[in-house]
Amino acid sequence: MIVDKLSKEEFENLLAAQPEPVDPAATAAGTAFMELLSTVDRTLLQEVMAEQHYEPGDIILREGGMGDAMFLIWSGRVAVVKGGLHSPTIVMYRQPGEVVGEMALLEHKPRSASIVALDSVRLLRINQDGFNELLKTHPEFGTNILASLSARLRAAQEMASVNSKIGRELTAELTTLQSENKHLLELQQLRQEMSDLIIHDLRSPLGNIHTALNMLELVLPEEVLAENRELLTIADVSYQRMQNLIDSLLDVTRLEEDDVPLSLMPLSLPLLVEQAETLFAFTIERRGIDFVKVFPDELPDVLGDEERLRRVLANLLDNAVKFTPKNGRISLTAVADDQEVRVTLTDNGPGIAAADRERIFQRFAQAGSGDVRQRGFGLGLVYCQLAVQAHNGRIWVEDTEDGVGSRFVFTIPAAPED
Repeated sequence: MIVDKLSKEEFENLLAAQPEPVDPAATAAGTAFMELLSTVDRTLLQEVMAEQHYEPGDIILREGGMGDAMFLIWSGRVAVVKGGLHSPTIVMYRQPGEVVGEMALLEHKPRSASIVALDSVRLLRINQDGFNELLKTHPEFGTNILASLSARLRAAQEMASVNSKIGRELTAELTTLQSENKHLLELQQLRQEMSDLIIHDLRSPLGNIHTALNMLELVLPEEVLAENRELLTIADVSYQRMQNLIDSLLDVTRLEEDDVPLSLMPLSLPLLVEQAETLFAFTIERRGIDFVKVFPDELPDVLGDEERLRRVLANLLDNAVKFTPKNGRISLTAVADDQEVRVTLTDNGPGIAAADRERIFQRFAQAGSGDVRQRGFGLGLVYCQLAVQAHNGRIWVEDTEDGVGSRFVFTIPAAPED
């Protein structure tokens, strides 16, 4: 295989270039592709994937060439370069576990950037025929690709919304603090650092961890995977819980300002609970917690935003699991009540004093004292209250029958009958 190579000067210019910040939308799309590929039969993957090696300075793909293949980065780094290779206008780095070239492959259009090896690189190549074979033998793969592209669009819209919000806030501050230039610059820097912390310093590395885990699922021998399944499960569940925390953190401010459009649709509450439970199934089993769910057969669907209601359930369940003792009990029930559904989650942990039951829905509140371990709630319950209220529901804490533990109750409108 004949490979074009950068000149020494071009390669030095590339290494000296200041890379653009990682785009969370691109990271989200790459992670989604890795998740999809990790579900495909390993024998088929071995047939459609070809391993390729490149040395530093090798030009893997050229801008303007037809998108006939996508690549999974197994090891090493590559640079995504837009503009001439002798004087690039945009340079982005991609690391092991990430995907490059997938958009041109999907769109059947010329590539919008060149790809250059920065280190000794190992790639897994999937060409157009192999990709089509995946779509043919796994029809759900195509559906999931559409979902991943939709997620990429939502991530891009989310970033645009956050940046727009920051811009509006800074404009308002500038109007009222024009004479205080130093204070304004400090405020602008603080806001920008907070935005970078959430979108870049937290989300992007977390996405890299997840794609790396999925890469291990693809390349490790099956016997090694079996021997280390528990460790991989712990890592994957921890990623999902951290991602849930970051998403809640991003949504709190937007929900406070009524800046979150909800995608309302009829939803099965038992299915939402099952999906939220997967985040804690490992911990529940390890700690011997008895998790009981009771749903009447005639329970109607709820009318809600799937992602945000699932996160409400995950945050409440996270809180219950955290404070329920070993071999304890958690129960979740749901009943229809007029035009809404009432959900009740009860644990037998340390409980919450009546005086604290309003305060726990404030940022970083804590409850409990003395010999009982304090219950810290961070932003989880703040998010739950804002998300439930955005659905025209209510959330509160009430006494348990025996006075032991805590009981959270929230209501969500029932979906109208057809």
